[in-house]
Amino acid sequence: MTVLLYDRLGGYDAIAVFANKLISAAQADDLLGRFWSHRSEDRNARDMQLLIDYLVHETGGQMYYTGRDMRLAHAGMGINEADWQRFLEIVSQIAQALQIPAPEGAEVTAFLDTLKPEIVNVDAEPSTVLIGERH
Repeated sequence: MTVLLYDRLGGYDAIAVFANKLISAAQADDLLGRFWSHRSEDRNARDMQLLIDYLVHETGGQMYYTGRDMRLAHAGMGINEADWQRFLEIVSQIAQALQIPAPEGAEVTAFLDTLKPEIVNVDAEPSTVLIGERH
């Protein structure tokens, strides 16, 4: 019997902790923080719950995701390759901090790789945000 990635990651609560730590780190990041600036706490909380729902659903948990598909959800944000690479670095840091085993971490990374074409805008200009500066 194959154990679902959802279960191997620790279920809903563990995925929620991962998502919260990931987004908190991304919001505080000099490069990625711009994506959350000028947004309300309510909007951020709603998006956090959608992220948790999405991750639970995609890892095999019993959650119905009601959000938009990844292409539509990220359209117009101007996410470029540098943003994507920084996001993956943060994912890796959070996974290590939470002691997610390497096989599960690799499975999450492989899943994220499938989302890249839906999220990254290859025509987006590189960010001009300087270290320590947010727009």
